[in-house]
Amino acid sequence: MNRIFSGMQPTRLLHLGNYLGALRNWVALQDQYECIFCVVDLHALTLPQDAPTLTKNIRAVAAAYIAAGIDPDRNLIYNQSAVSGHSELAWIFSCHTPMGWLNRMTQFKEKAGKQKDMAALGLYAYPVLMAADILLYKATHVPVGEDQKQHLELARDIAGAFNRFYEKDVFPLPEPQILGEATRVMSLRDGTKKMSKSDESDYSRINLTDDADAIALKIRKAKTDPEPLPATLEELAKRAEADNLVTIYAALENISKQDALSRHAGATFSAFKADLCDLAVAKLSPITDKMNQLLGDPAELDRILRKGADKANEIAARTMAEVKDIVGLLRP
Repeated sequence: MNRIFSGMQPTRLLHLGNYLGALRNWVALQDQYECIFCVVDLHALTLPQDAPTLTKNIRAVAAAYIAAGIDPDRNLIYNQSAVSGHSELAWIFSCHTPMGWLNRMTQFKEKAGKQKDMAALGLYAYPVLMAADILLYKATHVPVGEDQKQHLELARDIAGAFNRFYEKDVFPLPEPQILGEATRVMSLRDGTKKMSKSDESDYSRINLTDDADAIALKIRKAKTDPEPLPATLEELAKRAEADNLVTIYAALENISKQDALSRHAGATFSAFKADLCDLAVAKLSPITDKMNQLLGDPAELDRILRKGADKANEIAARTMAEVKDIVGLLRP
């Protein structure tokens, strides 16, 4: 059976973009694949973290996975740092990854900006750890957003380089999966920017912990333009904020953007937003309620994470034993 690996960082609150672009698709994948869904807490350390907040956010991401519909009895849900193989394999891979490959990674350039000489090594080496995350479980498919596709291509390059160097067919070349209408949900305040956990304005995003009133308020305040909704995708593409709201509506309703336009062509934004509010509250409120229930019992969340980590460690241990034997490292 093909195996899925994916994960999210426990940095701040997960939002609508995380749900539509990833979580909802993961829920569908669990019926077709063996799935491993990780809370990638080691990746979160590439930026400064407050320790108690990080602990809280690890549990919140796990709660979001389950509340969205991922079954912890059928899939592995665990936090990355609980499986030492991630770090071990990342170091071995780093010894087979040319600097030139990492220098091409655009996300490091974007995040480090003009201060790249002061950026942490972890931020620079992030893609190598991501490769280790995936290949530790010999995942065959990885659901990713467009912004992570380059990193997955690097993971394929690293797998190929390792296989060629040791003349062993150890790691598969994982395939990307980019799914759904809403692979890139944009800010509610600026349709040209991706919805982000780090945006200073909380009105730029709908958090998965927002109640019905907060969801409705944020949609009503979402930036729009004065024209009614168009009838064609060609016209919609010229209007970033309108395009974003229609994309969100289509994804929540599980229809195409053209079908969403056909329903609302010529409508004012006040009327369209009212429909979008009703739809968003209906779809997201059950997730928020389930998240709050789970977060009210941190001991149960920790039990689920430990159970997932125990199973993940079993798989990881087999891979690391194989890798160490191939590389020539002694095992205990």
